[in-house]
Amino acid sequence: MDTIIPAALGNGWTPTSWRDCPIRQVPSYPDPDRLAAMEARLSRFPPLVFAGEARNLQAQLARASKGEAFVLQGGDCAESFGDFTANVIRDTFRVLLQMAVVLTYGGALPVVKLGRMAGQFAKPRSSDNETLDGVTLPSYRGDIINGPEFSAEARIPDPTRMEFGYFQSAGTLNLLRAFATGGYADLHRVHRWNLDFVKSSPLAARYQDLSTRIDETLRFMAACGLDSGTTPQIRETEFYTSHEALLLPYEQALTREDSTSGDFYACSAHFLWIGDRTRQLDGAHVEFMRGIKNPIGMKVGPTMEVDDLLRIMDVLDPENEPGRLTLIARMGAGKVAEKLPALLRAVKRAGRTPVWLCDAMHGNGITTAAKIKTRRFDDVVAELRGFFDAHEAEGTVAGGAHLEMTGQNVTECVGGARGLSEDDLGARYETFCDPRLNAEQSLEVAFYLAEELKARRALRAEA
Repeated sequence: MDTIIPAALGNGWTPTSWRDCPIRQVPSYPDPDRLAAMEARLSRFPPLVFAGEARNLQAQLARASKGEAFVLQGGDCAESFGDFTANVIRDTFRVLLQMAVVLTYGGALPVVKLGRMAGQFAKPRSSDNETLDGVTLPSYRGDIINGPEFSAEARIPDPTRMEFGYFQSAGTLNLLRAFATGGYADLHRVHRWNLDFVKSSPLAARYQDLSTRIDETLRFMAACGLDSGTTPQIRETEFYTSHEALLLPYEQALTREDSTSGDFYACSAHFLWIGDRTRQLDGAHVEFMRGIKNPIGMKVGPTMEVDDLLRIMDVLDPENEPGRLTLIARMGAGKVAEKLPALLRAVKRAGRTPVWLCDAMHGNGITTAAKIKTRRFDDVVAELRGFFDAHEAEGTVAGGAHLEMTGQNVTECVGGARGLSEDDLGARYETFCDPRLNAEQSLEVAFYLAEELKARRALRAEA
């Protein structure tokens, strides 16, 4: 029997080769021996996800790259160990399902549901330190690394947090799988939730037509015998997890060799991405990600140059494999029209067909006079509109949206149908990192996207 040699190993990659590269956004653990012991411990734990699931996701992403599906990626900016409750997980999952139903109808496309969940514990920081009242401490880098409390003890990177993160991710995945296949995701149930939302929304009249049409479609399907009892696709859904591959010791420890193909998969999530701060061509994060076989993503910010993007794509996806690479544009509402078209044009000219997503959150942060970080709902919608416009002009595919959101009705982003103002931010401002869309604002975005997809589909049909 021939020995399987993974392609990554043939080009000099190993699960540890990233350690020989320059690295950014790395925590400084005070005890390397404790860190090494925790990595060895994690390497013996069962995988959180499986290679076959990642391959299924890649097949769906390949469809999105051709305009045959739409990707909805959403969840917390950074998950918190303290928010590990069934209600928090359920509510975020529920809103993602509600958004997906609206998008499926509006776009007449299947929606690939990708949660920033079950592992989104680490966050890049703009500075290694932060100062408060004259005291300077290491920055909070996410619960898997250190604590948010502003104390010297809490801010020390602690490798035991990785084990806690692993078990919390396992519990979250267990609940998500139960929700996805146990009847909670039934299409009729989810649509009833949307009807409740529309009734109470200040934009009820705007959304009522779409909701009525979805309701009519479900009734027609039921009359044809397509209901929860006869059609599993109505009762169940596929749901995948994702997070930024920032903490490489953790990612390496959960990388496993697939017994079927001999390839290596990062088994901490189905989908991992590289952030805008760690996408250096010679850097550790690009090196690690080029060798794993998961579908992967990369943030593309306004400083990205065309030549740099094409070179990184050659490294991360040398075979131009369908569904392998997702580019997540995060330009900001004021820059998307200026910066994105040239990148779309160059990638298309190179014969590349990645999935393009719009991260309409990270380029739109502002700080109020009271020094509270927030985002304007109108800026989020404006960037999404600019993203669609750029793809329409360049003849490329707008593949989906990437949102920081929560199922809770927090008050962290201003605007939306409720007209949240800066004065409202203190009511339920609960994030330790970036401000998130709340449940209502997330659904408003979904209805906006559905209208956009429907209108653009009609224009293409007329052309």
